[in-house]
Amino acid sequence: MLAAFIEKQGDPQVLQIGEQPTPVPADGEVLVRIAASAVNPIDTYIRSGAIPLPIEFPYIPGCDLAGTVEAVGPGTTRFQVGDRVWGSNQSLFGRQGTLAEYAAVHEDWLYATPAKMTDEQAAAGALTGITAHLGLFLHGQLQQDEIVFINGGTGGVGSMVVQFAKAYGARVITTAGSPEKRELAKSLGADLVLDYRSDSLDDDIQAFCESNGGIDLWWETQRQPTLPRTIGMMKKRGRIILMAGRDAEPQFPLGQFYVNDLRLLGFAMFNASPEEQRSCATDMNQWFENGQWKPLIGQTLSLQEAQQAHEIQEANTLGGAGSLVGKVIVTI
Repeated sequence: MLAAFIEKQGDPQVLQIGEQPTPVPADGEVLVRIAASAVNPIDTYIRSGAIPLPIEFPYIPGCDLAGTVEAVGPGTTRFQVGDRVWGSNQSLFGRQGTLAEYAAVHEDWLYATPAKMTDEQAAAGALTGITAHLGLFLHGQLQQDEIVFINGGTGGVGSMVVQFAKAYGARVITTAGSPEKRELAKSLGADLVLDYRSDSLDDDIQAFCESNGGIDLWWETQRQPTLPRTIGMMKKRGRIILMAGRDAEPQFPLGQFYVNDLRLLGFAMFNASPEEQRSCATDMNQWFENGQWKPLIGQTLSLQEAQQAHEIQEANTLGGAGSLVGKVIVTI
């Protein structure tokens, strides 16, 4: 099969395109003919060696996939040949990834693709959507009519948080850096969209908080969170979600934090069990069918352009380019 792979870790130039053995599905696995994958920050971290996860060379990166079941292994019960499926969590903990024509995936990590959802949309919503759902509901315990603030409402995860929170009946404040992105965030359902470059940003958020009693759930996407600022805007018993900034060492106003019964919640999507992730996928499929969310695709490239796809993702994650709205998709 044709695949993008690495034989050593390094910058995007270590990605090669070539033939690799087609996997054979083991017990409980299905062989998926992949139509689309997505590039996530963690893919670039594993490729570069920034995250010390065990990998075996040659290594195929990529967590997300969408495609069609080509074959099933012994003991498989959930899917049949010809079923359209999507999933994530593939290239972690020694597993080979999804920037390839085929992947052997355990059926516990796969979900049926809704009839009206394209493979590109399914791949775009996989890791980011499951991440947003886990943070809002499993960890954040979001309730209807609560106020959610999300830093950056048009990015991969941010756009999912906006849509899922609204689908559940919450009120959403978010930020975006351009008039076009602010209009997009409004179209996704945000109740209040602010310019994060504005000198009055904190005053605008504070004014909203004073009228509404504070923020119930703050979702931080920035690699350098400003916790003193965040904690000062929270409602009593509010929750702060952290899922970025691996190397950050922010100041922490402990007194203001604990006297307001606040909770600080960090999580990584790949720690969630198959059952927890399946619960996310069930809601996501239903919301898609109801027209309550849509994955955002920022750029679509071919498998032969995998190196460029990683460069774009890295420029936005680490370089702060701000050029990407939604996901980078690789079609196969």
